[in-house]
Amino acid sequence: MKLGPGLTFSWKRALGITSAKRKFARATGIPTSRSGRRAKLGRILGMK
Repeated sequence: MKLGPGLTFSWKRALGITSAKRKFARATGIPTSRSGRRAKLGRILGMK
């Protein structure tokens, strides 16, 4: 939802989902984004 120049509303941030995902990722070392998980898996498997 756009509120004006530079101001937006995110229901995920309002519910604390973004913060919870960040805490989980930092604690476990597993990225929560799809691209982050793929990159980590690729590094582990030695693909690049």
